[in-house]
Amino acid sequence: MAKSGRRNRVVALTLVGVVGGMVGLAFASVPLYRLFCQVTGYAGTPKTGADVTRTAPLVGDARSVTVEFDANIQRDVPWVFEPAQRRVTVRPGEPTLIFYRARNTSDKPVTGTATFNVTPYKAAQYFNKIACFCFTEQTLAAGQEVDMPVQFTVDPSILTDANTSTVHTLTLSYTFFLADPANPPAPKPTAARPAAKNAAAVGAGNS
Repeated sequence: MAKSGRRNRVVALTLVGVVGGMVGLAFASVPLYRLFCQVTGYAGTPKTGADVTRTAPLVGDARSVTVEFDANIQRDVPWVFEPAQRRVTVRPGEPTLIFYRARNTSDKPVTGTATFNVTPYKAAQYFNKIACFCFTEQTLAAGQEVDMPVQFTVDPSILTDANTSTVHTLTLSYTFFLADPANPPAPKPTAARPAAKNAAAVGAGNS
């Protein structure tokens, strides 16, 4: 009887451990998937935190790659968001610094978070971000305008990989979302039309 009770407790504890592990994996799946994408370049997600020393320019190779910049915002984000420059031409392996520009058009502080990708997807693994505003949430005060830096390199291996050697243009794209969609900022109130003044003017004209 005692042996049966101990066996039941062992089975129960094992089941609790299995259920707890499954719940933990469910919560971890999203950040783990994003980390996997950033490490491998899967689904157009550029690599981040790359070691620049591993992407030194190819000696004697003068070929270059054009990087174009795209900016988008969700409809509920009251910002103007755009690249400060539409494109740059870079030599693979050399660090490049560019800027995006954002302006809060509302009368309240707004916090946004950005997603990003690189196309064509097959070349995303060779786009390495060193520093980026997209790594953290961005808060803009009412009416505030800021320049947001991005530093990156294009891995020289893009030139020797048979799958990407014909890729001459990459597009880096960002989309800003509200960091807290449950509490969107209230829209700016529309200025009231001076109805009384207009009415008085009409009355004077009729007389």
